Amino acid sequence: MSDESGNLWNEDLAPTTAAQRTWRARHFAALWLGMVIAVPAYMLAAGLVEQGMSAGQAVWAVLLGNLIVLAPMLLIGHAGARHGVPYAVLARASFGWRGARLPALARAIVACGWYGIQTWIGGGALLTLLGVMVGARLDGPPIPLLGIGVGQLLAFLAFWLIQLAFVTKGLETVRKLETWTAPIKVVVCVALVWWALSKAGGLGPILHEPSAYDPGGAKAGRFWADFGPAVTAMTGYWATLALNIPDFTRFARSQKDQILGQALGLPGPMALLAAMSVVVTSATVLIFGKAIWDPVALSGDIGGIAVLVGLVIISLDTVSCNIAANLVGPAYDFAALWPKRITYRIGGWITAGIGVLIMPWKLLESTAGYIFVWLTGYGALLGPIAGILIVDYWILRRTVLDVPALYDRAGAYTYRSGWNPAALIAFAVGVAPNLPGFLHAAAPHAFAGIGQPWTTIYQYAWFVGALLAGTLYGLLMRGKTPG
Repeated sequence: MSDESGNLWNEDLAPTTAAQRTWRARHFAALWLGMVIAVPAYMLAAGLVEQGMSAGQAVWAVLLGNLIVLAPMLLIGHAGARHGVPYAVLARASFGWRGARLPALARAIVACGWYGIQTWIGGGALLTLLGVMVGARLDGPPIPLLGIGVGQLLAFLAFWLIQLAFVTKGLETVRKLETWTAPIKVVVCVALVWWALSKAGGLGPILHEPSAYDPGGAKAGRFWADFGPAVTAMTGYWATLALNIPDFTRFARSQKDQILGQALGLPGPMALLAAMSVVVTSATVLIFGKAIWDPVALSGDIGGIAVLVGLVIISLDTVSCNIAANLVGPAYDFAALWPKRITYRIGGWITAGIGVLIMPWKLLESTAGYIFVWLTGYGALLGPIAGILIVDYWILRRTVLDVPALYDRAGAYTYRSGWNPAALIAFAVGVAPNLPGFLHAAAPHAFAGIGQPWTTIYQYAWFVGALLAGTLYGLLMRGKTPG
């Protein structure tokens, strides 16, 4: 690369070579299995049960959302497998080499939030493990402003430091860790279901636990009004990976490997985990008189040697899942912002730092906040980017990219001084209709005046954003020669 284009390129962002393309279908399936069987994913269906859905209703919402998000996952992942470029570089084709920093930064900030959430969960598992061992709660007195105990903060920071040790190891270490730990996590989930069934008196009482949407229930007649937003939130859960999936598929041995591996590793395991989580969560209603949607908190209530083993595995799982799902993408994205100075490793450190500052425990204070503010909210931000990338790569360019030009400031993707106005306008239009509804959901007291139709539009944020932005981008770019 020339000096002129050098600040668009470093070794981490360069197209993968044939020697680097070693991932087979089983590696992608194991990667997904490892990322799926994690506490935040468990909380999806469990949270829907806590919100009033029956076991069957919650599982269907999760399955449908993941079948939907698999489509953009495979479409965008195709570019990584074919051209060997990461997401932050692929975005240059549609946004321009300067404009691509916008979708890279949007994806990175969301991932930082997820990184912090997973670190909080891992710290909670660590604290619960120590508490079970000594026979006492170790939360400690609350800290002003932060709203968490001293013990919780120390456990969070300790787990944060443990993860940093893996940041320097690279993506291949993550692949190996996920491949080896995935089967163990399945065993842990099965053991948790066995405990729930034995304590609740079998599957019958659990499946007959009424839904709040049944006649006479607290939410009677509102099921379909709530089911759509729930599916939107479930789609939004993997909206982050749907964008930066080229960061992984660029290492695929073939296109078939990434397609088959992802198709096997995502929807089925997500539905299975959802079924497991709703069985356990519904059982907690019968056992404890309330729905406990957090498996770490549930472990503290169960006690025993098996729980110690389970908490150790949860901790290991959180490390592998968090790095794969929430550190790889933003590390590349931050590197793309300033390739000359920021490497993948430095990008990982930036991600870890922001993950602390974002105070992730605030995002998990309630199931409604987790599902309908956090998941739906960032779906409103990322949906438009997915729509633009898919239209640009599949409809306008017919999967053909000038790869060297992606790293050239004077190349085909320069547009107007590195910015593509069409992509920026489409992105803004895709986000705008969802903004009022998000403000109302995030701060209902401050934005109580915002009502219909904005709140309804926001309930389908990812779909609205992707459709609006993708359609407008295609219209604005119509008749223009792709780069």
